[in-house]
Amino acid sequence: MSGSTAKAGAASAQPSIGHVFVINLENKGYDETWGAASKAPYLSQTLRSQGVLLSQYHGTGHFSLDNYISQLSGQGPNADTQSDCQTFTPFVRTGTAAPGQAVGQGCVYPSSVPTLAGQLTAAGRSWKGYMEDMGTPCRHPELGAVDDTQRAKVGDQYAARHNPFVYFSSIIDSPDCAKQVVDFSALPTDLQKIDTTSNLTYITPNLCHDGHDSPCVDGEPGGLVSADAWLKRWVPVVTGSPAFKKDGVLVITFDESDGPQQDASACCGEGPGPNAALPGMTGLGGGRVGALVLSPYVQPGTTSDTPYNHYSLLASMEDAFGLSHLGYAALPGLTRFGSDVYNNASR
Repeated sequence: MSGSTAKAGAASAQPSIGHVFVINLENKGYDETWGAASKAPYLSQTLRSQGVLLSQYHGTGHFSLDNYISQLSGQGPNADTQSDCQTFTPFVRTGTAAPGQAVGQGCVYPSSVPTLAGQLTAAGRSWKGYMEDMGTPCRHPELGAVDDTQRAKVGDQYAARHNPFVYFSSIIDSPDCAKQVVDFSALPTDLQKIDTTSNLTYITPNLCHDGHDSPCVDGEPGGLVSADAWLKRWVPVVTGSPAFKKDGVLVITFDESDGPQQDASACCGEGPGPNAALPGMTGLGGGRVGALVLSPYVQPGTTSDTPYNHYSLLASMEDAFGLSHLGYAALPGLTRFGSDVYNNASR
């Protein structure tokens, strides 16, 4: 695709962002999504022509859950999160390692582990997670129980492991969880007004619409075909909202490549962690997946070759809201979104 290409992030180039929207899709390597033979033409062609493609964006681990936790807290993988926490166990903390890593194993982090959600609340900002098919707000397994959302069911394709909010005691132990981690069906109404649109809107499609399953239990084809159809329906709802038009940024990315045997490459200085020597099981990362940024602050049809990963995304969201950097988002030299991404000089 034609378009200008930038190669260097410059975190100092920070526009006045008031609203960040994040959509995570599942388990696709860069070439499968963004290549000429992509089964997602709306994402790879139509939307790409409207935004800036981050061609060197990487996941931070394998399998799914550790990537979502990276985006929300900057915590690196451990053996339990790498295996998607088949049992919903507490994280047992045995120490601390730099930068800001809780040393230990387990799934549900204690309240001493900070999150972007907590940062936003403390700063007087708002946040909300919208989970397709979740139904009951703040839904998660009981502590110590087997996670019964690991496989999709007809009429219920929600996956707790794709909802990072419920892996932090500071969130699930709060009565506000039921108000702020809600079913996806609440999104259209909330987006109608700036006052009801949160500063952070974090969106997770169900196991079919995020491209994870193929075919899906309800008969849909799944994979990129279903993900693309879902994006075609819902991205215009986000980009047409008053908050997005005023000062919004939408990031569409994937949690990881199509598995540790295919691509466990890393970028951005990611190395062995205190809880997992190989965050990507067979390598140091979650593989190259790419990301697309849509915003009034970006020049349509452009590409940035600057390396980014989920820790970069967390740091960039924190920059947007004037917050300090958590966990690996504070890694020295980590690239954050700058003038290569926010490249629309007219804004």
